[in-house]
Parts: sequence; structure tokens; C-alpha cells
Amino acid sequence: MLIAFFLTACSDFLEPVKSTPEPTEYSYNYWLLQRTYLFEDELPQLDENGDSISELYSKLSDRFTRYVPPSKSEETTTHINTSIVPGDVGMEYSLIPEAEHPLIISRVYAESPAGRAKVPRYGNILSVNGVEITGDEAYATYDSVLTYSKDISMAVAYLGDTTLYEMTKEDVYAPTVFVDTLNETIIITITGFKLNTVDKENGTLGELKAYLDSTQSYLQPRLIDLRNNPGGHVSLCTAMADLFIESGNISTRSWRAFAPDGEPTHRTETEVAQSGDAGEKGKFVALVNKNSASCAEIFAAAIQEGAGIPIAGTATYGKGIGQSTWKTPAGGLAIITNLEFLTPKGNSYHKIGISPDYTCESATFQCGFDAIQKFHGKKSKKSVGSLLEAKKFIRQKTVTEGALMPGDDE
Repeated sequence: MLIAFFLTACSDFLEPVKSTPEPTEYSYNYWLLQRTYLFEDELPQLDENGDSISELYSKLSDRFTRYVPPSKSEETTTHINTSIVPGDVGMEYSLIPEAEHPLIISRVYAESPAGRAKVPRYGNILSVNGVEITGDEAYATYDSVLTYSKDISMAVAYLGDTTLYEMTKEDVYAPTVFVDTLNETIIITITGFKLNTVDKENGTLGELKAYLDSTQSYLQPRLIDLRNNPGGHVSLCTAMADLFIESGNISTRSWRAFAPDGEPTHRTETEVAQSGDAGEKGKFVALVNKNSASCAEIFAAAIQEGAGIPIAGTATYGKGIGQSTWKTPAGGLAIITNLEFLTPKGNSYHKIGISPDYTCESATFQCGFDAIQKFHGKKSKKSVGSLLEAKKFIRQKTVTEGALMPGDDE
């Protein structure tokens, strides 16, 4: 009787609790967009009860906001976060159309099959796996052979000698900071802002910091080349700008997010420089063009307004917004524009770009050298044709869906 009483009295606790239904892929993306998408006036047009994710995202005007399906999410994440070049020998190339063998090796990555084989920079590729590399289709021919072959036998002419180099392809962590000398001027080229590069722990930040730390006593003006840099991780470009800024603001960001209870909220944060870094006392000019975008613009604006480093070239892309990425329940990626950025002085540059202090019709190295002469008084020599200015190719397999656009920022 006693047992029966307790079973009756406590019957509410014996009934199974109804679990909260798992969100569908559509409902989860809808929920995220409602709480994080920057342009809130567009949200009412989204259908809460739809079933097509592609249709959901297509109703938004922002082309940087997109959904990456599970089949492409790992590839896209790797592309955004790392500088890995999958299945490669570790070289970049320039094309000299008038030459019999037009393909020239413009860079060799030290930590790669080509680097270990000691393939010479500026060597001329004659053949790969017995296939001659000639004519208008030289690079296409070369790329085809490398794509479908794991073991590579490459004939390279250099300083009058021809050598056969044997290599096996592997996934290569490419550098993202390169240092060259042209016209007696050091050029620091930054190709992106990646978390993991040849410096697997500190990425692009580690590469730049290591160079600046090793050249603290260098007194001559240097050129920072940001042309065609599509951006990357905000945490890196602000930290890298801090290497040049002694004090004051680096960048201000505001963004939409959601609180612990799931409700949408707005936040603002200003990053402030810390003194004591190696780049603060150096002389620099930065070179930009219309393809310097997103995180590259955050970096350029920060050193321009925060460190007084002149900018040369043409106006930049004008992407003062950024994206955050969420892994979805099905393993896809929701890449949503939820951030906007201001320069250290609080200026907006979205859809405007960063205006150079020294404007040129074309953002060539000569433009940078002339700017160095103007701002630092170093006499500029007229630059001659250089492989650094020639048309370049980087063997990197493109992500077909969700490929890196200017500024996958967070």
C-alpha cells in the first residue's frame, strides 16, 4: 500500500520528460542569422519554416554571408585557417612569355620537397617527368603533370647548368611573409593572415615578428607589400599592426552576437597597442592596391593612422565588414557577416577603401620606391623588370564551394 501511495503521489516524476527537439540544419542556420547577421533590416524576409538552406542565404544581399555544405567544410576550414598547399613540391612561378621555356621559379619554400632538394630560385623549368614545358600553354602543361603525378622529376636550367631534381609531393605549409631586396630596398611581402603557416604555432604573426626581431637595428626604409592580400584572421592582423604601433588604438570593431540566454546582443571593442615591439622604431612605407582587402585593410589603416606609416599605391578594396564562422549540427559551416570595423581614428572605410598618402596610377614597386624617397628621403632608382613584378602563379587547389573571398575574418 505504501509503495502504491508513493507511486501515485510522485507520478509526475515517473513520466518521461519530453526532450527538446534537435534543430534541423535549416532551423539552426535561420536561428544564427536572426541573432548575428549584421544587416538586421533584411532579416524579416527570411522564412522561419523553410527547408532550403541555399534559398535562405540567397535572400540576403551580403555576398560574403554563405553556407558551406558538410562535404566542403573541412576543405574550407583548412583553406581559411592555414596556408597548406595540398599535394605540392613547394614553389611559386613567374611566366616570361617570350622565352622558349617560359616558366621561371620565383620562390622556393625552404620547408618543402623543392627546398630540401635545393631547387634554385630563378631557375628555368625545362621539363617535368619528361614533358617539355614550352609555348603559350607552358603553365597549364606543368600544372597538369604535377596534378596527376606524385613523384616529380624536374629539369631546371640555372646559371648555364641543367640539373634533374627528384621530388615527391606532400602537403606543404607555405610561408605568408617573404623578404626580398630590389633596388637596394628590402621588401616585406605579406600574402595573408593565417593561423597556421610554415610557423605552425603562431602563423603569419610569428613569421613577421621573427623577421622584425632579427632586424631591430636596421635603419634604412623598408617597403611592406600588401598588394593582392585578401585578408584573414582579425586577431592576427591587429596583433601584427601592434608590432609597429607604440601606443594608442589599433582598430575598433562592433558586432552582433548572442548572449548566454540566446538573445541577440551588440558589442563593441577597441584594441589598444602595447609598446616595446621591434617595428616601432623602423622606417616603412606600405604598398596597397584595389585587391588589398579586409584584414589587410585593418592592418594598413592601423599602421597608417596609429604608427604614421605612409601608404602608397591605389585605394584598397573597401571591405570594412567581417565574418564569423559556426559549425552547424550537420557538419556544415555558417559563414555570417556580423562585424564592422573602424580605423584607429574612428573612420569607416567600408565600400570606400583606404586612401593612400602617395597615390600612383599603378601600384608597382616603383610607386613604393618613389614614396620612400618622398617620405624618408632615400633616393629612388628606377626599377628594372623583375620577376617579383612578373605574372605569378601559386599552385594551390581552390575550394570550389565556400572558397576564400576577400576577408574570411574570424
